[in-house]
Parts: sequence; C-alpha cells; structure tokens
Amino acid sequence: MSKATWIWYPGDFEIWLNEKVHIRRKVRGAIYPVFWRLDRHYSSVSFCCNVDLKQEEEISIYADGEFSLYLDGKDSQRFTQSKLLVPAGKHEIRVAVYNNAAAPAIFIQGDTIATNADWLVTCQDKQWHQAGFWHFDHPDHPPSAYKLATTEIFPERLEKKQEGWVVDFGKESIGYLKINQATGHGGLTIYYGESLEEALDDENCLQTDSCLLHESSPQNYNFPESRAFRYVRVQADKSREKELQIASISMLYEYLPVQDRGHFQCSDETLNKIWETSLYTLRLNTREFFLDGIKRDRWVWSGDAYQSFLMNYYSYFDIDIVKRTLISLRGKDPITTHINTILDYSFYWFIGLYDYFVHTGDEAFIRAHYGSMVSLMDYCLTRLNQDGLIEGHEIDWVFVDWADIDNQGAVCFEQLLFCRSLEAMTLFAGLANDPSRERQYQNLAVDIKQKTFDLYWNNELGGLVHQYKDGQQGAQMTKHASMFALLLGYLNNEQKESVKQNILLNPNIQAITTPYMRFYELAALCEIGEHKHVTNEMINYWGGMLALGATTFWETYDPTAKDLQHYEMYGLPYGKSLCHAWGASPIYLLGKYYIGVKPSATGYATYDIEPNLGGLGWIKGTVPIHNGEVRLYMDTTSIRITATTGSGTLRIHSLMMPSTNKNGCITPLGNDVYEIEIVGNGQETVIQYLTL
Repeated sequence: MSKATWIWYPGDFEIWLNEKVHIRRKVRGAIYPVFWRLDRHYSSVSFCCNVDLKQEEEISIYADGEFSLYLDGKDSQRFTQSKLLVPAGKHEIRVAVYNNAAAPAIFIQGDTIATNADWLVTCQDKQWHQAGFWHFDHPDHPPSAYKLATTEIFPERLEKKQEGWVVDFGKESIGYLKINQATGHGGLTIYYGESLEEALDDENCLQTDSCLLHESSPQNYNFPESRAFRYVRVQADKSREKELQIASISMLYEYLPVQDRGHFQCSDETLNKIWETSLYTLRLNTREFFLDGIKRDRWVWSGDAYQSFLMNYYSYFDIDIVKRTLISLRGKDPITTHINTILDYSFYWFIGLYDYFVHTGDEAFIRAHYGSMVSLMDYCLTRLNQDGLIEGHEIDWVFVDWADIDNQGAVCFEQLLFCRSLEAMTLFAGLANDPSRERQYQNLAVDIKQKTFDLYWNNELGGLVHQYKDGQQGAQMTKHASMFALLLGYLNNEQKESVKQNILLNPNIQAITTPYMRFYELAALCEIGEHKHVTNEMINYWGGMLALGATTFWETYDPTAKDLQHYEMYGLPYGKSLCHAWGASPIYLLGKYYIGVKPSATGYATYDIEPNLGGLGWIKGTVPIHNGEVRLYMDTTSIRITATTGSGTLRIHSLMMPSTNKNGCITPLGNDVYEIEIVGNGQETVIQYLTL
C-alpha cells in the first residue's frame, strides 16, 4: 500500500500557523498583534492527480474542510462520501476543498492511490503547483490539529503567602499554568514574571491571567494560553481566600521536540555553563517557528531568525523549522512592505535561504519558492537611488542595530547585505534555469560591490564608513559595515588587517552592546584569528549574566547596570526579554570557530575542520553535518576526530610536521599550516602536533 500524507497548497499551512502564532502576544490580557500585514491561507483550493489502475480500487477520503471529489472532469458528478470505488483504467482525480478557518487539506489512501508530493494543487488562479506536505501521516491528525508537545513540570519552590502563593520553577520556561485539586469558591489572579520582582509587581507585571473557580470536589484547572515565566504569583480573591483550597501548582511545559545533535565542553567551567544556557535559550525559542523571545515579542523577526538558523546548524540541524520559518516570514504577494517592515530584514531572508542551501543542498526547496524570491527582489530593486545604491524609503525601517547611528541616506551596511542577496539570487536563478535573471543579478552584485568600496572605503580611517548621503561620504565610522564585509569575504588581506587594527580592536570606535550584533562582531574576530579575545569576551559578557542568576540569556546586557535596571527596556520596568534567541550566539561561535566545522560544498558533501583552542586547555564537541556528524577532541598536543559521512579537510597550525594514525598524505601549506584528509567512515583519526 502506498503511504499517504496530508497535503495542502504550498506554504498555506505555514501561513495559517504564522497567523495563529502572531496573535498570541498579550500585555495584561490585552491582545498585542504584530504591526505588519498578517497574510492568510487560500480558503478554496483544488487538488489533482492522474492515475492508471489495473483494477478498481477503493479509496478513503479525509478533508480538512468541506470537499467534493470528481473524476475525469465530470463536474456534474461530484462525490462527498468518505469512501469511493475508482474504476480500473486511466483517471484524473480532482478534489475541491474549502476551509476558511485553516488551510484546506486532504488525505486520500488506497492500495496504490495516496496523497503525496506528486499531487498538484491550485488556488483557482489557473496555476498548478506541487502540493505542500510535512509529517502529518495519519488521517486522524490533520494539519489544523497541530500543536506543540507538553509535559508536566512541578516547581522547585512554592511559598504560601498572605492571600496567595509564590511559585519558583527554578529557571525560565514557557507553558500553561495548572492549578491542581482546587476546591471551594473564589477568584484567582495570576502574575507571571521572568524575574521575581516582576511577579511581585501588581502594577507593572506584563503577563497576567485570571479565573473564577466554583468546585465542590477537587478539580484541576489548566489556563488556556501559554505564558513565559520563571516565577508565578497566584493571588486569591481577598474576600474568598479562606474558602479556596489548592493542593499544588504545576505547569504544562510546552516545547517542540528537537534532538540535541551539537555538543561542546572545554576546560573552562564558565564557558561550559554558557554553552548549556545558550542551548536552553535557543530551545525555548524553537517553537512552531524560531521566535525572538518567549515573553516579548513572541514574534518571528527575520534578523533574529537568521541567527537562529545558524545556531540551529550547530545544535539541532532541524531543517523543518528553518523551512517553516522562511516560508512564514515571506508571506504572500503582493508585497507592500519589507519583511517585518525592515529593509535589512528582507536581505537577511535571502541570506538565510543561501545558508540553508549551503548547509543542506536542498535544491527542491529553492526551486519551489523561487517565484517568491523573484518578487521580493523586484520589490527591493525599487529602493535603488540615483547613485544605484540601496536606500530606504519613508515607509522603510532601516534598522541595522539598536545603536546611536544615523541611518539616513544610503547606509553601507545595507549595500553589503544587498550584495550577498544578489549573489544568492544569482545561484538560485541558475538552479531555476532562469538565465536572464541569473545574468541580471550577477551583474548587479558586481556593480554594488564595486560601488561600495569606491564610495565607502576610507583609507585614513581604515575601514568602511557608515553612510553615503547627498553625494558625500559620511564621517561616522561604526563597526557594522567593516565586520560584515569581513564575514562575507569581501576584504583582501590588506583590508582585513586594516579593519582588525583600526575598527574591530579600536577602543575609540563605538562599542557594540547588544548580543544581536555581538554575534557578528565576535564571529568577525574569530575570522581574523582573535579566538583568545573572543573567549574572554564570552566569559565576561555571557558569564556576567550567569553571575546575576540568569537561567537564559537576555535581549541586552549592560554590565554597569544596577539591580532593577537590568530588567528595564522600552520605557517599561520589565520590558527587557530575559530569554532572547539572539543571546544564544555562543552555540554558533563555539561550533564554527572552536570545533571549527563548516561546509565547503553544499549539503556538507565536503567540509573544512579548523579547530582552535582559543586559549583553553582542551575542547571537545560534536557538530552535526546534515545526515552525519563530526566529533572532535583537541588539546595542546593532540587532536582526535571521527566523522560519519562526507569528506573533510583538517587544517591546523603546528610547529612541527604532524603525525597521524591513518595512512595518507599530510600536506604542508607553508607558514606552519598543514592539511590532513578526514574520511567520513566512522573511524577515529588521531593527530599529534605541536601548538603555537
């Protein structure tokens, strides 16, 4: 029997789920939806498949919505029953489905007939596409029933207070509060807090709930909406508190089941704790999509998601959530604003697609969504100014970073992201067999890169200035443009050294303070060999949050802040997110630049391994490489590597000719650098070397 799965119009399940997720944010019970357009699924679609049956076949039909099935274009003979006998011979099966509440979907199962990716679907616009699908392989579990998994967790501490209880779950979490074995009559008001201070603050606590219980016998009560918290204050109605009894309080922790495939340990215990806390921070924000934060905003932001993609490749390597997030961010045509209304966030989307392809080699996904890429790039091209540079319009938010910088005119940072986006589209156009656009994107990428260095590079300052406006090079120098040019591989050796000395290590250049841009700053420092500096920065910066009792990493961290100042943001006493995905960047830094694994061919067919101790005594870890993994141990005299797939190239510095337990050539490259081939056969390679 052929295996059936639920199918839908491509992208519509993700669009429907995106809408559900983006209306969940609330402030003290009031809805706080996103401020960009929420697209909707198509409510009426038709599916089609051609079959050639040797004998008649009974099929079972399930639909997420109202449906009618008809054979061979006989429009007047439609069937709505759940089973149908299809005669032998060649037939065209069409199924029309309507569902306004969720994405229309069907599940059809017979001996040879089964809904799968071979089916076509249209939204009645005369265009047919391959159907979308995921892991909905049971007829009783349609896509509209999708929800995250839950498990019950009890608090580490529960303290009875006057007229209520204060509950500490021990660490930041997200889920549904549960009142167990409640009896009596009375109202409860719930105050949630990422910090204890927030949970105790009636006036300024951002997340609250309430309920009224009338229970003559012990009953459990589950609050219907998930909340983010570590602390909870359960406050009873003062007039009825004595009548209301509660046996215990727990929560249904809500999560996306993902497998921890990436691992890291080293000789420094603080750094080990930073890795573990980073992984937990990312896990909490790994949900239906990659969210920015679980309390605030609970939204999918392209810039935040892009960093989560990269961290995912060094932790879970879960490609489904990457695809869901990319689809949800893009939304539907027509395009009227940039993704999340932010100019740079449209470019992060293209770059996120590029990195997805590099890490997975998934050509089918790229080709399936190529049309959406073209229409978004067409929209971006409307932002070219008279100088041929990208410049935000009045309706565009040119973000870059939470920093005191002037983003008027043509910002250098945007040119660099635009250039890489064009390079990505050149690749995608080739995969989609679109040679005219391939030439267009390639020529424009070359032009933008040349203009960027002609107009923004300042020899005296030693890097790329921030801005070009009114035909003049601006005077403001920030780290952002120069470090991105370095990360994107746009600098020659002389320019790299200049940026290193004059920009990245220059204390007179405006410091980067958010974990959002520290992600890129520390990655850029690793690119130029400043691993020891990065080690100290991670221990001091992320370790500083741990020293203050953080169980997840924050949206921002200012070491000079005192007491409640650590929680303030956006003019709110508890406005700062204390569990923010971009705070988990050590996952990426330690996986890519310390364990040192990165793809050199799409889908990790080949890969480079350039481990670096970064001043540590030893490191060990695992990096997932799509369908396999690389395990590595390194100290000051030896390296042990096991790869399970593909072909790797180990590149190390050694003061002597290394030796290995494997047959094969060790290639000297000069300047005490050596290459050793690593075969992905599951056998360990041991290298003896002498560290610098």
